Amino acid sequence: MVQLLLGLRTIRRATLLAAGMILMAGVVHAKKNKPTPVQEPPDLLLEGNRKLSFVQSFSSEREVRGKPGFFGKLLDVVAGEPTYHRMARPYGVAVDSHGRIIVTDPGAQGIHIFDFGEHKYKFVERRDTRKSPMRQPQGVAVDANDNIYVTDSESGYIFVFDPHGGFRRTIGSLKGGEGYFKRPTGIAVDSEAGRIYVTDTLRDKIFVLDMEGSVLRTIGDHGTKPGDLYYPTELRLTKSGLIAVDAMNFRVQMFSLDGVAQSAIGQIGDGVGSMFRPKGISVDSEDHIYVVDGLWGVVQIFDRQGELLYYFGERGSQLGEFQLPSGLFIDKNDRIYVADSYNGRVQVFQYYGVPRVAEVRK
Repeated sequence: MVQLLLGLRTIRRATLLAAGMILMAGVVHAKKNKPTPVQEPPDLLLEGNRKLSFVQSFSSEREVRGKPGFFGKLLDVVAGEPTYHRMARPYGVAVDSHGRIIVTDPGAQGIHIFDFGEHKYKFVERRDTRKSPMRQPQGVAVDANDNIYVTDSESGYIFVFDPHGGFRRTIGSLKGGEGYFKRPTGIAVDSEAGRIYVTDTLRDKIFVLDMEGSVLRTIGDHGTKPGDLYYPTELRLTKSGLIAVDAMNFRVQMFSLDGVAQSAIGQIGDGVGSMFRPKGISVDSEDHIYVVDGLWGVVQIFDRQGELLYYFGERGSQLGEFQLPSGLFIDKNDRIYVADSYNGRVQVFQYYGVPRVAEVRK
């Protein structure tokens, strides 16, 4: 028995030694054949000492987990590299109060939760659930308690999850199984006022709900006049009201919270400053409006009067380029997240506004 144990220990040591030698050989080989570094886009220098910088791009669980240490690499050699979740066709993006990035992925029929601070990741799905399966998650928003609200354009429901991705409830179902949304897309949550705003693309309306999901009123009607909507999609809540992508009117409309149309920017065209396929939308700390154009693969930035300030991106697969981009989110620190759908990734940029002059003490 003693001889058998010693033999097993010898075999185990030999296996680990061999794996370590293979790993070291791989490291030496990698050093000899270093991959060409990926070129990051240069900073975009703007008027008034403003600046836009590229931060990062990520596409899978592997990037949030971080690089494995020596023993992690050794385990991968012995047991094989683990399978990581990847984004298939990301659409919507939001960031909660802890910096976790929530990405809807209709291509994977679920949502990804990336926590780079804690090096954690979770994939949330409900495909195999008989009651209220989630099929095509689209828009996403979080409330003041970091609960996650996801619109599903196919099922017609809004799915509500807790901050860790645990399912809580659905909004939009009626007795008999018929929902009151045809195709919910954009969503915004006003926790302080106790309101949920949802664009219904096929009904050409914005629904205003209470936090229990009861319909309080609607905004908009089918048409082209100010205040009318034609295939509305993305929606954002700002300090001054709502902004909505009025997709087939090729514009972005601003509404007060009680539904009064205030102004609009954009027009159809194939040049800079025009909109052909407006998608994601958000607002930075200087009240500039960012609009993704899915066809041109750019993000255009306007002031409230509709003047184009600048734009970034182009069609392609390199860093800083986009293929049919969709959702966009800007956090409280002016960090910009763009769902680069057909490149299967999210790209992150940092906007630096006008430098604040330190207040001089009297």
